[in-house]
Amino acid sequence: MIRKTATMALAALALGTTPARAAEPSERVLVVVAHPDDELFMAPAIAALARQGHAVTIVFATLGDQGPGVTDFERGPPLGAIRRAEAQCSANALGAQARFLEGLGDGTLAETPQAPKSPALRFIDQFAKAYVETDPQLVLTWGPDGGYGHADHRMVSAQVTMALQSLANQYRARLLYVGIPAGSLPKVPQMAGWAETDPALLTETVRYSPADLDAAKAAAMCHATQFDEASRQGMMGLFDATMWRGKVHFRPAF
Repeated sequence: MIRKTATMALAALALGTTPARAAEPSERVLVVVAHPDDELFMAPAIAALARQGHAVTIVFATLGDQGPGVTDFERGPPLGAIRRAEAQCSANALGAQARFLEGLGDGTLAETPQAPKSPALRFIDQFAKAYVETDPQLVLTWGPDGGYGHADHRMVSAQVTMALQSLANQYRARLLYVGIPAGSLPKVPQMAGWAETDPALLTETVRYSPADLDAAKAAAMCHATQFDEASRQGMMGLFDATMWRGKVHFRPAF
């Protein structure tokens, strides 16, 4: 159950006038992920939405400061500072704004989630603030699988879903989970454990252009502490040739 303060923050939307969202020429989009580099899993979709004139904000729950990646930087604040800069670089390349939640440790979001002041509850409070301030029409995040089962990914998905399902329809943004269509998983060892989704469930897509894919490639190049250069150079092309093929796939949460 959402903590009272978070409920009040989200309910603040209901205290204003009824949103005139249908009259707006573009949407506000909130992309919510656990770590810097998570945005790469839907990077050309983010670039496409930004190019189309939508205001896109990427919310990073943690700084990914516990690694591992391919860096010799000391885990903790030194690595977190570098990865914050990498996330900002990636957001800039995609045409999005970056927003960082504060004080949430990498790898901790699923720890004792009901305990007072737990990372999960602090996440929901900060997400509620970002949601109220942004007032998005569309929210993109991980599905329940968390991509490959990462506990932080799954907790972000669960907490965002829990928050939005508490809102009345006129204040609830469309919530979409990114997914990999079954049978399209890249055949590389690093992705052998990733989850796939029945294509029949992936009823929404965001098509992207060659320029959007180039923006995604530039975003991948920002993450020098996460991937070696060959991986950064090749991953977006690999994803484009296998699981995307011109469009990133999503399924509605509600």
